[in-house]
Amino acid sequence: MKKNIILIGMPGCGKTTLGKSLSKNLNMKFYDLDEYIEKRCNKSIKDIFKDGEEVFRNIESEALREVCKNEGCIIASGGGIIKKQSNIDIMKNSGVVIFIDRPLKNILQDIKIENRPVLNEGKEKLWELYNKRYALYMKSCHYRLENLKDENEALKGLLDIISQHINIFEI
Repeated sequence: MKKNIILIGMPGCGKTTLGKSLSKNLNMKFYDLDEYIEKRCNKSIKDIFKDGEEVFRNIESEALREVCKNEGCIIASGGGIIKKQSNIDIMKNSGVVIFIDRPLKNILQDIKIENRPVLNEGKEKLWELYNKRYALYMKSCHYRLENLKDENEALKGLLDIISQHINIFEI
């Protein structure tokens, strides 16, 4: 596969977990964009956010450009990657973008907000983000996967999308 597979979605929707599993199943390199940023900056995302969200978003865009130069990778993006049209363009030009759509009630059951700077105001902030971002996720993706059950079911759904549309990945 030459194209990248890029996972987008709300914080806590399963991008990293599913990305790692998909990477193992397809024997493709995996990048978690937030982890990449932390290594690149030698700072936690939380500490980068102390300099302001705009600073973080600019670093995130640079990191996305760097990671997307690779071919045949699985990339788990940050939840706000879709806030910039230039990021959407980079992702769509680099590969196939899949929106991991997990119901908020499921996310709220297990998300740990202390590691999520954009959720510092509490779990209510997730509803606000969802209302602002959902249409952007839909507009930004090639495919949407409903993550309704467990990791194995979601992984199967991802593999189904890929196997049904394999010609896209062979370009």
